[in-house]
Amino acid sequence: MRAGVARAARAGGWGGGCRRGVASSRAPPPGAADVAGLLRDATAAEEEPRAARARRAPGQSSVLLFPGQGSQVVGMGRGLLGYPRVRELYDAARRVLGYDLLELSLHGPQEDLDRTVHCQPAVFVASLAAVEKLHHLQPEVIENCVAAAGFSVGEFAALVFAGAMEFSEGLYAVKVRAEAMQEASEAVPSGMLSVLGQPQSKFASACSEAREHCKSLGIENPVCEVSNYLFPDCRVISGHLEALQFLRKNASQYHFRRTKMLPVSGGFHTRLMEPAVEPLAQVLKAVDIKKPLVSVHSNVDGNRYMHPTHIRKLLARQVVSPVKWEQTMRAIYDRKKGTEFPRTFEVGPGTQLGSILRSCNQLAWKSYQHVDVLQAGGEPPQ
Repeated sequence: MRAGVARAARAGGWGGGCRRGVASSRAPPPGAADVAGLLRDATAAEEEPRAARARRAPGQSSVLLFPGQGSQVVGMGRGLLGYPRVRELYDAARRVLGYDLLELSLHGPQEDLDRTVHCQPAVFVASLAAVEKLHHLQPEVIENCVAAAGFSVGEFAALVFAGAMEFSEGLYAVKVRAEAMQEASEAVPSGMLSVLGQPQSKFASACSEAREHCKSLGIENPVCEVSNYLFPDCRVISGHLEALQFLRKNASQYHFRRTKMLPVSGGFHTRLMEPAVEPLAQVLKAVDIKKPLVSVHSNVDGNRYMHPTHIRKLLARQVVSPVKWEQTMRAIYDRKKGTEFPRTFEVGPGTQLGSILRSCNQLAWKSYQHVDVLQAGGEPPQ
């Protein structure tokens, strides 16, 4: 990350107090978690001639990927606590959320951590804490970051990392989002089905016939649609449970190689989540959103965010739109043959995004690393 990025992020403050009415009574006071301080002051790098910076090899740049819901695991954060400001992050989170997120992340129980209302904030905070570890072990990765992307709730962490919003405001938005999605998921029995297909797989007709099956059962306005585009021939389908059960029973008819129900509470990224849109949109109106200091790609269309209004609009729409992760990977990594790929770091629990990258672009995956949140994996400062 260039020096201008580091200084601007430090000035904005990842962990500053909430402004403009975003539940300021629940947020930490200004300076409670100066997470921006982890970005090393690279003033000398900023003074390089423009031409010298332009000659930097693509292989020296980096991309950060932030995981989403489903990556949570009891014990996450254990490998991060020895690094500067991580405990401040979790202290700030306790003030915003009203409960001890670190205790839940470290000790569970897993069924409590898996609840949407808990796991989204937990993944968000653990991912940003992993950035602190990465900065300590490999500061040049942060300085040379050129792009970031996050899967579903991970997009909020990517935007905080990129200086588009402060930590406490971003976390409060995640809190509102998680509570609203939890409530929406409890209103209708629904879920998500991971489907590994083949080139001849019939995703659209499968969803259509599953909806017709639901209608035959008396379900009005049934939902069954692709909610995640992961990599070629792999999709996640969300909707009413009866529709997903129908697809599992008739998988061979649609040339599905493997299906698996995901451990989530609802049919996320479909219109079943419409009740969650307005609460999130309202809180985003009050969040001080800035243009990202590095490229951040939207789940809705895979393209880079261009301005704050764009961010507010698409973050709200993302809740009811499919996650176009495969398209995002193409936007970030497609390049001319022979061009070096950036180094990629998955910051947060799990290695799912690395596995997906391997299936999307194996050459890019060869430069992939995971920042472990369970084990320290380096010498933390004394």
